[in-house]
Amino acid sequence: MFIEPKNNRGWIEVVCGSMFSGKTEELIRRVKRAKIANLKVRIFKPKMETRYDKVKVVSHDDNYVDSFPVDHSGEILRWIDDVEVIGIDEAQFFDEGLPAVCHQLANMGKRVVIAGLDMDYMAQPFGVMPNLMAMAEYVTKVHAICMQCGDVAQYSYRFTKSGGQVQLGEKDQYEPRCRSCYIKGMASQQAGKRR
Repeated sequence: MFIEPKNNRGWIEVVCGSMFSGKTEELIRRVKRAKIANLKVRIFKPKMETRYDKVKVVSHDDNYVDSFPVDHSGEILRWIDDVEVIGIDEAQFFDEGLPAVCHQLANMGKRVVIAGLDMDYMAQPFGVMPNLMAMAEYVTKVHAICMQCGDVAQYSYRFTKSGGQVQLGEKDQYEPRCRSCYIKGMASQQAGKRR
């Protein structure tokens, strides 16, 4: 379990993993703890992320916090005047400017808590996440359970390869898989079968 540092100099935390691994749940847990500590908190998400709610950040377990949907990472800087803790969900969908924004926030003494997919459905590093993970003081990788065998899962398997890298979806389009089951599924897709 992540224990918050006891300094106020600013830092970056990244929570990453596959779909259904609890990334957003952990982000919500951390910002709720900050609120309990009477810290001023603000959460941001990309405006395009509307699967559960247009404004709230919602976990798969239906926990939620209010958020500010933004079109561009630079907008975050306009809404943080007296905020001490900034949460950012679905970071992989943000533009290339997000790492610089997070760096600036941490340099201003803010605690920045980021959640996002570390890999896309093709098992490749996703968007700005590698940069954010490299610059963060703390990185937590969370895991799901493989829906095929029950082992620890770190891959987001998509049932179809069509639709491009960004395709918002849920359990009808994605499932978490371990390395072995992910490889088997991808091989089946190559052979023209759905697995």
